[in-house]
Amino acid sequence: MSNLRFITVTTLSIFSLLLLLAIHSTDASIHVYDRDPFREVGNAYLVSGGSEGLAASRISNPLPRHSASVTANDGRSFIRFQNITFWRTAASAAKYSKTERRTGLVQVIIFEAADRDNIGGSPYGGQRSICCTPDLAKVEGCKQGEVIRRPSARDPNWPVTVNVYFRGKSQTAQLKTTEAYITKTGMYNLFFISCDPSLKGMTLSGQTLWKNPDGYLPGRMAPLKKFYVIMAVAYALLCAAWFSQYVRFWDDVLQLQHCISAVVAIGLFEMILWYFDYAYFNNTGIRPVAITTWVVTVGAIRRTISRLLILCVSMGYGVVRPTLGGLTTKVMLIGVTYFLSTELLNITENVGTISDIAGRARVILVLPNALLDAFLIMWIFTSLSKTLTQLQAKRSSVKLDTYRKFSNALLITVVLSVVWIGYEVYFKATDPFNERWQSGWIITSFWDILAFALLCVICYLWTPSQSSQRYAYSEERDEDSDEETEALNSGTPKGDIGLVKQERREKNGQHMDEFDLDDDDDDAEGKRE
Repeated sequence: MSNLRFITVTTLSIFSLLLLLAIHSTDASIHVYDRDPFREVGNAYLVSGGSEGLAASRISNPLPRHSASVTANDGRSFIRFQNITFWRTAASAAKYSKTERRTGLVQVIIFEAADRDNIGGSPYGGQRSICCTPDLAKVEGCKQGEVIRRPSARDPNWPVTVNVYFRGKSQTAQLKTTEAYITKTGMYNLFFISCDPSLKGMTLSGQTLWKNPDGYLPGRMAPLKKFYVIMAVAYALLCAAWFSQYVRFWDDVLQLQHCISAVVAIGLFEMILWYFDYAYFNNTGIRPVAITTWVVTVGAIRRTISRLLILCVSMGYGVVRPTLGGLTTKVMLIGVTYFLSTELLNITENVGTISDIAGRARVILVLPNALLDAFLIMWIFTSLSKTLTQLQAKRSSVKLDTYRKFSNALLITVVLSVVWIGYEVYFKATDPFNERWQSGWIITSFWDILAFALLCVICYLWTPSQSSQRYAYSEERDEDSDEETEALNSGTPKGDIGLVKQERREKNGQHMDEFDLDDDDDDAEGKRE
């Protein structure tokens, strides 16, 4: 009980600390540019400023575009530019005199994904150009040296363009603090573009704030804040149900049930951390690196322990074998490898990530993680098949029934996982521009729901009770239990049970010797491996 109290007090202390951290909020930037270089794309030089799903403002009369008097939770949705500065090379600036007014143009372009075809053009159906050329000026009516822009059908003021000019011999050009208000829900993209070849080598510094009506969370991430509240409550209820039995029948708890307790507790802690990660991000616009790193590490630990737990259960650890023998090293090795792979993937995907589009690094890191999962699934089902065979040979009806239910739950989980992976591939393949961002959060949340459901099944099958020891490894106990049941059912007097046992042992002596030899061979083979 003292250990339980210590764990409870520690958890509540961490919870309170994170709550104070999440409540403290300041208006801060979302996308920061630190001398980001312009890269050449076709006939233009550009920097991608970000891409996020934004909901429409709930206020019908937004403030003027050049006003900065906006609070963090006023129901408006906007993109704000702060301290945006363009830096050109000294060689580029030296080409002009101090008296010239406009010596270089940079354009800021904001457009919804649905209006992507309104940017750029192709004069004769060939390669698409971003900047207006002499041929395109005749066809499109655009202004040579500027970005080709056609008004959106829904709003002639979109896509939004803001022109910033270099003056004289100055090496810098600045954009005043400006907001572009969002009046329609959609996936919005920001680009800084120059069509002037003399500005090659230019860099960008400053920051932009992307705000939804309820805070700074990107549109795809916003529903996850509420989702993790629900998941934290679900894990809390599971913890209450599990640990009430765990403490009540402490003297009968198995080693396997200690491992299940660890997974349940870590799961609750992870859901709480995820909520505060998103809450802090939503309030401040900055994704807290410390909290995010902690949450992805805790998540990697939970996933690793969960998979090793399922693997050990499938091997019959503590049920048909007292130890893993020579397989312990292999299990630990796959556990460490899986943890490192999951940790690296989650850090790349979450730590410091604020845009609604996943990078190429994540796609590369997903492959080894998926291969490890596939290997673990094969190992789990191979081990589970051997364990079921051994339980059938031993005629351990209680254990066999539990393992059959466990194998059915695992099979359903694997089938659902394969189906969902297929749906996820289809979802991303048919939405290259993230226009279905509002339902993208379901892709992430499904895996947490599936893991929680499987954990509930495991908790149900191995709930601590007075009879928990019947699942423990004890070959003699399993045989005696089944023989007593058969004797009682056949009407044999209680005093004759011992005679029945002795007679059956004599008849089956040779069979059990052979079975023991087989077990010894398996253990020896495991040690050799």
